[in-house]
Amino acid sequence: MREVSAVSAADHLDRARELLAAHPVVDGHNDLPWALREQVRYDLDRRDIAADQSGTGLHTDLPRLRAGGVGAQFWSVYVRSDMAGDDAVSATLEQIDVVRQLVDRHPADLRLALTADDMEAARAEGRIASLMGAEGGHSINCSLATLRALHQLGVRYMTLTHNDNIPWADSATDVPAVGGLTRFGEEVVREMNRIGMLVDLSHVAPGTMRDALRVSEAPVIFSHSSARAVCDHPRNVPDDVLGSLAANGGVAMVTFVPKFILPEAVDWTRAADENMRAHGLHHLDTTAEAMAVHRAFEAEHPRPLATAETVADHLDHMREVAGVDHIGIGGDYDGTAFTPEGLSDVAGYPNLIAELLRRGWSDADLAKLTWQNAVRVLRAAEDVARSLATVRGPSIATIEQLDG
Repeated sequence: MREVSAVSAADHLDRARELLAAHPVVDGHNDLPWALREQVRYDLDRRDIAADQSGTGLHTDLPRLRAGGVGAQFWSVYVRSDMAGDDAVSATLEQIDVVRQLVDRHPADLRLALTADDMEAARAEGRIASLMGAEGGHSINCSLATLRALHQLGVRYMTLTHNDNIPWADSATDVPAVGGLTRFGEEVVREMNRIGMLVDLSHVAPGTMRDALRVSEAPVIFSHSSARAVCDHPRNVPDDVLGSLAANGGVAMVTFVPKFILPEAVDWTRAADENMRAHGLHHLDTTAEAMAVHRAFEAEHPRPLATAETVADHLDHMREVAGVDHIGIGGDYDGTAFTPEGLSDVAGYPNLIAELLRRGWSDADLAKLTWQNAVRVLRAAEDVARSLATVRGPSIATIEQLDG
């Protein structure tokens, strides 16, 4: 039976803020770069994150990151999976560029982080470590040289797929095509291990998860996925995969997207997505025009509401199955139209920590959840890369050679 504390809600919230001051959140996934592309085509004067941007619909800005106790952020350098070829590569480069612009514009608050040591140094300086993760293997256009170039530019994880299959890996939300990873897909994982880029298994099919875990010599991550046993959505992680993280050393980072965490929200979101398409809009669009369509639909069809308690239910389960050393947080802010009550933007993390305190989570366990696990997994990937660099050089394999 879950232990529930009798301490007042206000006391839990105060304690949560104290904990986050010492062990801030490493958030695995934030789509602010794409939101800046969609809203203002990267015009950072029009979206100055030094000021509160809540009136613009953004979930993220520096004041709210500070209020939320965020100490490190993996900025997603995402491009939609209907982009292909060199168009996807170019758009990914533009996303990397805007992250670097943000860091350069706000040096007192943000520090570019390429290593676990950089993350710790940023924390010691009182700055937010800024890391990057590419979301979808379409971003490398089946080129291992492009993968290496993204790493050299600072990308420290790659999600193997987004919502659609790619030639070498199956996505969770597409019809299985290759049964997990192809031989070239396995080579991508090996090359990611060799250069120290984390293998991110959010968005991928269970077969792809299992193949990657079999092949990877370094810990993997799920940058923004929750527990399938709690909410049966294909974007979530099955229990057998969660259970394998202890042997691998990896981390599954719970996401806040309501349709992935609240069973009642799955059907509602499917209908809302169909409504978006009927209006000629992409279902992931979060521009002002798209959100007006969403809000009109919601007015006629009330939305099931997820809460911080919903997220905590996933974390309770993930801790039980994977172990407390193998869980983290990846909110997916600015990549979703809707958020849970109490977690409406990046200032909300103390509410989640307060709920976990109410449930009896210890300070030591919470420190692992928020900071220590994510730093450890990046450091482990760096260690593996140093070791592999002594035994093999860059792979020049092509998809044509390996998959025919």
